[in-house]
Amino acid sequence: MIDTYRPRQLRADACSLPRSWLLLGLALVPLAGLHSANADSRPNIILVLTDDQGYGDLGVHGNAQISTPHLDAFAHESLEMTRFYVEPVCSPTRASILTGRYHKRTGVLATSRGGARIFGDEETIAEVLAQSGYRTAIAGKWHVGDNAPSRPQDQGFQQVLVHRSGGIGQIPDRDATYFRPVLWRNGRREVVDGYCTDLFFDAAIDFIKKNRAHPFFLYLPTNVPHTPISIAQQYWKPFADAGVPEQTAKLYGMMKNLDENFGRLTKTLEETGLARNSVVIFMSDNGPTSGRFNSNLRGAKGSVYEGGIRVPFLVRWPQRIAPGSRVDRLAAHIDLLPTLASVAGARLSTPGRLDGVNLLKLWTGEIRTEAWPARNIYIQTVKRIVQNRYLNAAVITQRYKWVSYAGIGQVDDFDRSKIELYDVTSDPAESQNLAARFPDVLHGLSVRYEAWFDEMNRDRDFAIGPIDLGNPLENPCYLCRYQDGQNLTGQSQTDGWQVRVRRAGQYRLTLQWPDHDGGALVVAWRGKQSRHTLGKNERSAIVELDAGKGLLDIGFQTQAGQRIRQPWNDKTEQGDVSVERVD
Repeated sequence: MIDTYRPRQLRADACSLPRSWLLLGLALVPLAGLHSANADSRPNIILVLTDDQGYGDLGVHGNAQISTPHLDAFAHESLEMTRFYVEPVCSPTRASILTGRYHKRTGVLATSRGGARIFGDEETIAEVLAQSGYRTAIAGKWHVGDNAPSRPQDQGFQQVLVHRSGGIGQIPDRDATYFRPVLWRNGRREVVDGYCTDLFFDAAIDFIKKNRAHPFFLYLPTNVPHTPISIAQQYWKPFADAGVPEQTAKLYGMMKNLDENFGRLTKTLEETGLARNSVVIFMSDNGPTSGRFNSNLRGAKGSVYEGGIRVPFLVRWPQRIAPGSRVDRLAAHIDLLPTLASVAGARLSTPGRLDGVNLLKLWTGEIRTEAWPARNIYIQTVKRIVQNRYLNAAVITQRYKWVSYAGIGQVDDFDRSKIELYDVTSDPAESQNLAARFPDVLHGLSVRYEAWFDEMNRDRDFAIGPIDLGNPLENPCYLCRYQDGQNLTGQSQTDGWQVRVRRAGQYRLTLQWPDHDGGALVVAWRGKQSRHTLGKNERSAIVELDAGKGLLDIGFQTQAGQRIRQPWNDKTEQGDVSVERVD
């Protein structure tokens, strides 16, 4: 029987000021009110999240070509959730992991073009655990906001080492490579020599060693094996010599390096005596890019077929979880916050806001799998800011899976006859569409999808998280054309940035632009347009901005009157803008 969709308690739309957190150095000092090191026996929590690693990208899942001995050994020591679901692309998954809520509620609707910024008033797992006395750190890929109030240091992380945007070498750090990344350590820019994965695990291991006397939460979201495909030859050449195509060989080489680093991490826990009382989770943010082994699952990254949204999920806690366990009950990204809060004994400020459920008793065996309540999991991510009903959507029950227009392209004319239904317990490859055979099941899940979509819309009206201007935590604020420009229409064009001016006043706008013979900086804000003359090679102007939220559009006008706003995919800094409050 399919469970009935029951809307949770809806929250009021909020625009409260973001919670700020003190940036701490590597050697964190005790804070007032924390438990003493001797008295606090709460477990450490480590969440390793890989990028674009599919269900089949592990030796333990039947991939005969890949080499992941450390992860395979870890799998045998862990509980595996075999039906764990995420969004088909990265930012929405990360938002749900952090908040315990479906990403459509959080301001994160896409991966770029203004849709990858979390609202400042969202309560993240780092905030929950920090408020409970945990030391918190992130090392790796953030990808839910490069500006205040959406940065990791604004969202509960006390120690931060991340790259900007969705990948290393993307805008705004265009010259970065995997071997010489541009990283941001506690808000300060660093250009670092070394392979990015090695650097992130180095930081993670250093954090563990320096905080071994205190309970900690370490979030380690790697950016591999996401593109660009880059790894030292020593890692990929053996795969190529064995007959694996070169691109796939390099991907496997990236995963071999990741596996070695994961082995370093688990060895550190053993050497420090922390392994037994540490919860270590390994998972991925979505399915793989197409073209490689994926355990016979249909689809890949971007699709809501199983291959795009079912990911490896391993959790080890020797003190309470039996090794080698397998659980086939439905679980998803939204479940991590309530579960980890329970693990830590932490209090949630607003538990009624959550979409996820607490999996702890399922992990520990206190509740038998057959007694676990039935539930639905809802998955939907579209390519652009505008949210399309029925596009790339799935409703998952323990037995059935409802699929509508799998893929992130455009739906022009919706046709209900194209909705698909699969029995994923007996047909995980989704090879037999049962829609015509079970019309009542199909209709019931369609009704539940409609109710879910309507609730997502009511929560925040599918709003995206704004960038704060004039926030003392980030002044000046850097606006990037690729990551922070809002695309309202779905076309490759720049429409501006969704911002919130905290206080009316004077702001210095500096346009990143090549040498020119003069022109004007043109600003559109809240129904007003202003033009500010620039002399030869001048790029800055002082502009009066009213307080409030809206779309800020900034462009350059040549002496000939040509209006220029560089396209979002331009690989130069042309079109980027810094905004600094000056009064």
